[in-house]
Amino acid sequence: MPQGPLVYRQRFLTRLAHWLWAVCLFFLMLTGLQIFNAHPSLHIGLEAGFDYDNAILEIGARQEGEALRGVTRVFGAEFDTTGFFGVSDGEVRAIPAALTIPSYQSLATGRVIHFFFAWLLVGTLSLWLVASALNGHLRQLIPTFADLRALPRDLIDHARLRFHHGAGYNVLQKLAYASVLFLALPLMILTGLSMSPGFNAAAPWLLELFQGRQTARTIHFLTMLALLGFFAVHMAMILLAGPLNEMRSILTGWYRTDEAPHD
Repeated sequence: MPQGPLVYRQRFLTRLAHWLWAVCLFFLMLTGLQIFNAHPSLHIGLEAGFDYDNAILEIGARQEGEALRGVTRVFGAEFDTTGFFGVSDGEVRAIPAALTIPSYQSLATGRVIHFFFAWLLVGTLSLWLVASALNGHLRQLIPTFADLRALPRDLIDHARLRFHHGAGYNVLQKLAYASVLFLALPLMILTGLSMSPGFNAAAPWLLELFQGRQTARTIHFLTMLALLGFFAVHMAMILLAGPLNEMRSILTGWYRTDEAPHD
């Protein structure tokens, strides 16, 4: 634990948005995997179907004698994933029940829940962007030239597990949070909208921007995996940098800094 003074680091709206995003992304990921089960393959290009061989990922099952084998193909390379993907608990299923909402196969239920939390995410992000622009919090997430010059030193410090507890964000935090808030989440929203036939009729240019619904679906899925990777790193950094101090910051707003500020 750092021994310096407490600073009020996280505003109430920032903390509220943080937890709403966490809940939304949890349900979006698991319902998204439920939706993926209805068509467990990803394609690049304007066309998809039996006449086209443009899948970059396929998850399925194959009968071998009396046994069912789960098969996953990535860019044509085939892997036996029995027990994890394709076949789990003796059931032919691309993504196992433990990783989907609902746990049973129901595309309709998955879509209803997915769309509810998708619009909640859009509303939360929009409110946070407006409020953060007005109260100045948004500027704290944009890396400056001075931040970028300090990037090599910050990378070395993190590699050595030397964490500095300052009143503001370090350059790696700024780059990570800005990438999620200004790139990954908007990309998830836009690719999600481009898969909607109703929205395609209103804004056909969006579908053209992503080179077809199947390509948009693939980008949507890959962005989800990137967000999952961000979550894993985010949790690791919280544990390594001092979980009590980090959790107090996101729950109450107050954060204890180092005695000597790191500049």
